[in-house]
Amino acid sequence: MHKRRLGKNGPEVSMIGLGCMGMSISYGEPNDEESIATIRRAIDLGVNLLVTSDAYGNGVNEELLGKALKGGREGVLIATKFGNLRLAGGGTSGLSGGHPDYVPRACDASLKRLGVDVIDLYGLHRVDPAVPVEDTVGAMARLVERGKVRYLALSEAGPQTIRRAHKVHPITTLETEYSLWSRDIEKEILPACRELGIGYIAYAPLGRGFLTATIKSLDALLPKDRRREHPRFQAENLKRNVELLAPVEEIAAAKKCTPARVALAWVLAQGEDIVTIPGTKRRKYLEDNAAAVDVKLTREEVERLSQAFPAGVTAGTRYPEKQMRALGI
Repeated sequence: MHKRRLGKNGPEVSMIGLGCMGMSISYGEPNDEESIATIRRAIDLGVNLLVTSDAYGNGVNEELLGKALKGGREGVLIATKFGNLRLAGGGTSGLSGGHPDYVPRACDASLKRLGVDVIDLYGLHRVDPAVPVEDTVGAMARLVERGKVRYLALSEAGPQTIRRAHKVHPITTLETEYSLWSRDIEKEILPACRELGIGYIAYAPLGRGFLTATIKSLDALLPKDRRREHPRFQAENLKRNVELLAPVEEIAAAKKCTPARVALAWVLAQGEDIVTIPGTKRRKYLEDNAAAVDVKLTREEVERLSQAFPAGVTAGTRYPEKQMRALGI
């Protein structure tokens, strides 16, 4: 597995990491046994960046990751996040997600669930509009000083927030959605990261499974699958979006690989400062995703895909309206 450095002064991580959210929430029924086997197989394949959040199942996903890593964490970087109280069910502390007094409490709880003494990459999952980001990041910086956290991250932050946060303490990486069908970060957010030497972790690089070319109707989704609530997967939008897939499938056929590998290779081709964290709870999909590092797209193929998926072409927003309001703050 090839590696890239996260930001100017961050750690080296595998180009393909593993997003763990779907192991516990959102995409059908959990299967802890297969999920743990998938995490351990990822490590065998050289995948050393494992990404979770305290919001995924209100701590359940962190506990699952801790169980999978018990007795075998060497060389693995754990990334977790805090502050997305909406997804976590609202919280019980009476404090908002970015409140400086909430930050150490959240960190201690994550350390306990993960069963570790230090978190490699600790991120603010959603910017708290009620708290100056300087105050939140100041509290996060104190965790670094105390040896509880190694590097700091932000998730779904806007360019000005990124700059303000970076002045308080170096931000190692930004975690934000990025794929062929989600390219809005290219205008301001990615340039801001590059200006400051901040690395980029692309989550949902497969468009929540759409870019695997296996979800062409709602029948492909289980009844409890949260994607049914996402505008891009609603029937009329999905029908329009499926029409975009042809070049992905054609390039995949020519290279004798899956559309998923082509979609991941396109993201990785957008810069040496980008790594991806496709999520899965099954070993067979993990292995296919990891093989994307060996897919070499020509300049013409990259350009063809870019032209087929220009920013704004996708039908529907990437989250429901209420959740969209929490992005890019």
